Parts: sequence; C-alpha cells; structure tokens
Amino acid sequence: MAEENAFSFSLSAHPLALGFFLGFRLAALLTYIFGLIFTSNFVLIFIIVVLLLAADFWNTKNVTGRLLVGLRWWNESSPNGDSIWVFESADPQRVINGTDSRFFWTVLYSTPVIWGLLALLAILKFELIWLSLVIIAVILSATNAMAFTRCDRFGKANGIANSMLARSSRGLMQRFAGGLISRVYGG
Repeated sequence: MAEENAFSFSLSAHPLALGFFLGFRLAALLTYIFGLIFTSNFVLIFIIVVLLLAADFWNTKNVTGRLLVGLRWWNESSPNGDSIWVFESADPQRVINGTDSRFFWTVLYSTPVIWGLLALLAILKFELIWLSLVIIAVILSATNAMAFTRCDRFGKANGIANSMLARSSRGLMQRFAGGLISRVYGG
C-alpha cells in the first residue's frame, strides 16, 4: 500500500516545488512532441521549448534540488580561468522526505533518457533540424543529473568527514578539559 502512494503529491513536504519540477519538464516534452506532430513552425516550438528547458534547468538547480533533496550546485571560474564546481548540501540533521527524494531522483534520471530516445527518433526520421533542439534538451537535463549526482556524493562524503571530525574533536576536547581540570584541582 505504501509503494502505491510513493509518488503521491499529498505525501510530499513541498508539493508546489514538486509540481513545478514536473511541470517544466512535462511542458517542454509535450510542447516538443505536439509541436512535432501538429505544426511545422520549428522556430516557435524551438523558442518555447528552449525557454521551458531554461526555466526547468534554473528551477531544478536552485530551488527544487534544495527543497526536495537538500542539494544545490553551481559553477564558478577561478581568477586563472579554471572551472570550479561548487556543491552545497543541507545540514545532515535535516530529514529529507522520502517521497520528494524518490520523485526527484527518478524524474531527474529519466528525463535525459527520454530526450535521448527522442534524439534517436529524430535521427532515424532524418529530422536533423529538430535534432538540434533535442540535443540542447539532452545537454541541459544530463548536466543537472550529473551535477546533482556529484553533489549528492560530495554531501555524503562531507557528512561522513564532518561526523568523524566532530567525534575526534569531542574526544580531544574531553581529554583537554580532563587534563586541565586535573591540573587545576589535582595539584
């Protein structure tokens, strides 16, 4: 029974964020598919889909990832021009809603696969102009998937390191305090 409701919006801690996360992705996919079927106006469909993909990319990176799974990432340039990935994870004490997490990771990983299948279809149908749009979608969705995967790994590794540091610091402080107290009171 619990598995049936695994993706229920009512179980989400952030249903509005979940709705926008799914909404932008579905809107881009459906606009592309219906635009391909019902119109030959490539420019209009291209503009609408790219705007939806950009909104989805930004929303996922800056809002949805932070709210649903406690992760955020960005890329900076160092003074010498090197690209630096920066990963941010929520406090390890924060409880992540299971429904939000499952929904986020499932949709995050399935979207590049769907766009990849649409790219293959565009190649097989020799619709190379439409392929350019699908390649943009694959790149944006795969970048978010890769970055959040790295961010998740970094957050888990950082959490393990922080807990080890906290334990060793606590032990060091106890030894220091115990030694100080024995010197002051022990003579």
